[in-house]
Amino acid sequence: MNFEQSKLLDTLPKQFFANLVAKVNKKVSEGMDVINLGQGNPDKPTPDYIVKSTQKWVADPQTHKYSLFRGLPAFKEAAAKFYHEKYGASFDPEKEVAILGGSKIGLVELPWALMNPGDTLLLPDPGYPDYLSGAALGKVKFATVPLLAENNFLPDLDAIPDEVAQRAKFFYLNYPNNPTGAVATPAFYQKLVAWAKKYHVGIISDFAYGAIGFDGQTPVSFMETPGAKDVGIEFYTFSKTFNMAGWRIAFAVGNEDIIEALNLIQDHLFVSLFPALQKAAIDALTLPARDAAITEIVARYEERRNAFINAAEKIGWHAFVPQGTFYAWMPVPTGYTSESFADLLLDKAGVAVAPGNGFGTHGEGYVRIGLLIEPERLVEAVERIAKLNLFN
Repeated sequence: MNFEQSKLLDTLPKQFFANLVAKVNKKVSEGMDVINLGQGNPDKPTPDYIVKSTQKWVADPQTHKYSLFRGLPAFKEAAAKFYHEKYGASFDPEKEVAILGGSKIGLVELPWALMNPGDTLLLPDPGYPDYLSGAALGKVKFATVPLLAENNFLPDLDAIPDEVAQRAKFFYLNYPNNPTGAVATPAFYQKLVAWAKKYHVGIISDFAYGAIGFDGQTPVSFMETPGAKDVGIEFYTFSKTFNMAGWRIAFAVGNEDIIEALNLIQDHLFVSLFPALQKAAIDALTLPARDAAITEIVARYEERRNAFINAAEKIGWHAFVPQGTFYAWMPVPTGYTSESFADLLLDKAGVAVAPGNGFGTHGEGYVRIGLLIEPERLVEAVERIAKLNLFN
């Protein structure tokens, strides 16, 4: 018997990273030593204090039962306390915090919960590819907002056509930004709140890289902005802050109506997270070892950023210097597309990068570099690329 997949699944975008992984795996199987700079997966283990906490809670039989549908109250309280401590923003743990099995779940399910077929979602271009999955599954329309180098990869709110802003229901933003490494400013967020109120658009801040800022600067949370809670929410994941990508733990904070809708749809899809992981998440947010662990993680990425950017500069490959995330957004040399340049680097230099067009139309002309290997290998990657004489 054969069973056709639904028409809904046919509308889903192709998984961009799956194609990249397949190309890399083919080269590796052929015996090539590939330096993989195309990934976005933290390469170091979760801090030891969190691992030990998890081992303790997994061994506790009380955590082996179903969770409360909307998560442990203590976890929501810890999340609210963390935001107040770090960003000065206050939230009601019961009404303004949602527990998530990774922030991707919340970002993809939000259109189901808060939009109707035919509504318009604004998405950044370039942007995280899975935003498109949410639009497809929610059967909503989307319009893209360019992120351009001349505006430091921030959206130009004044350039959004009035008719587009009028029909938009939500706007997804992501700073520190994947893929560009750009960061938002308080002034931009103040203008964004005013724009959102003018057009009655909900703001969805994807703060996945919220802990990773460089040169002594802490990334700005949207929720620090006066009035932010009136117009939107923010997603915060443990994946990057604590090297917990495979653990799938996150939360959202902000507007009560949006949080309630997320909680309600999750009542029907999940029974929250394994209680032991929620207990470990509380410890990750609250134990004294937290700040030292985060500082060490951020320092490692800054060292790698500096090693790569400095090496690239020496061969005439000029970066948009990232102020956050663990990526570098690099221009493609004249005569190449993002895809053809990425293929050339893999075939001739054994260096894998993510072509920028996979992140949107305005990603064309760039490749994304993942700073997820040691500095020596990053420098070696640049040295291999230098032998191709592309930047003379």
